[in-house]
Amino acid sequence: MPNALLSSQQNRNAMPETSVTIDETPAPQPGVTRQGRIDLLDALRGLALVAMAIYHFTWDLEFFGYVAAGTAGTGGWRLFARLIASSFLFLAGYSLVLGHGPKFRARPFLWRFAKIAGAAALISIGTWFAFPESFIFFGILHAIAAASLVGLLFLLLPAPVSFLAAAAAFAAPLYLRSAVFDTPALWWVGLSETIPRSNDYVPLLPWLAPFLLGLGTAKLLHPMLSARWRSAQGDAGHRKLWINPLAFGGRHSLAIYLIHQPLLIGLVYAFSLVVPAPVPDPAQTYRLSCEQACNRNESGISCAAFCGCTLDQLKEQNLFEDLNQGKIDLRTDERIARIATQCTMEAQSGD
Repeated sequence: MPNALLSSQQNRNAMPETSVTIDETPAPQPGVTRQGRIDLLDALRGLALVAMAIYHFTWDLEFFGYVAAGTAGTGGWRLFARLIASSFLFLAGYSLVLGHGPKFRARPFLWRFAKIAGAAALISIGTWFAFPESFIFFGILHAIAAASLVGLLFLLLPAPVSFLAAAAAFAAPLYLRSAVFDTPALWWVGLSETIPRSNDYVPLLPWLAPFLLGLGTAKLLHPMLSARWRSAQGDAGHRKLWINPLAFGGRHSLAIYLIHQPLLIGLVYAFSLVVPAPVPDPAQTYRLSCEQACNRNESGISCAAFCGCTLDQLKEQNLFEDLNQGKIDLRTDERIARIATQCTMEAQSGD
């Protein structure tokens, strides 16, 4: 696990995995309003945007030192991020069916694809300059764009085929990882043995799974759900109290995605100038960063045991202070390699 030690040190200055995306509810279909919008879908997307903002605000607080390092990338927050990403992908797959079934409309599809792919390219370029060692080369927007292309293959197929393909996509990284995919040109697939470092890594596998689930669900259930939605229009006045604000956000999800994080970071930065964050406990910071890196590498060992062991060994050998001060090169120092090897064995044995 030397990589976990290295990553834990680097993680202190890098953004965490983020799990956000956008999609547009497409054009009219039978049983949908003339404007081509379904308020409930827009509202669900808006709700996901709210969750995304909460997660990113937590990360901003971590970045400026108001919460412990590694918080946003471990435990419940890590699960929260994955649920957010899954919800956006699910809605994107659902919307693909509404916009292009039963007849594929090339021009609207290409325009939507160009917007998402263009935004993804801008994010890659921007993060390359801001975080060259962990820039977003295949994040959530890249995944949405790629999944949309794959989804075209399933538009004319029965819903069960989409569900089976979703299950296969979810399971693929568990069984098909190979060193062949360790080359950077193939990192986007998601089958590399070494997890690449990125601020937002959402490879096609397994993240194609929620997209195909949404696609299959729309093919199977949308006629029934749409009928129920229309039958409930009599209560529209009451629903608008909560649907309209969220639906507005859902209709402008791309713009909100692009501007919300710079705005949040700016607000937290301004607050930090007035009320500086407390100095964090170095040991706690190390443990959280180490566990975050270990979990990302999916090492198959107890990350809590491994990181606790390495912390104890670093302190016993009087290396912890030098490590925090940047006096130790994690890539070449043999003492660090020995500690990582010993603690990996202990974590595997359960001692």
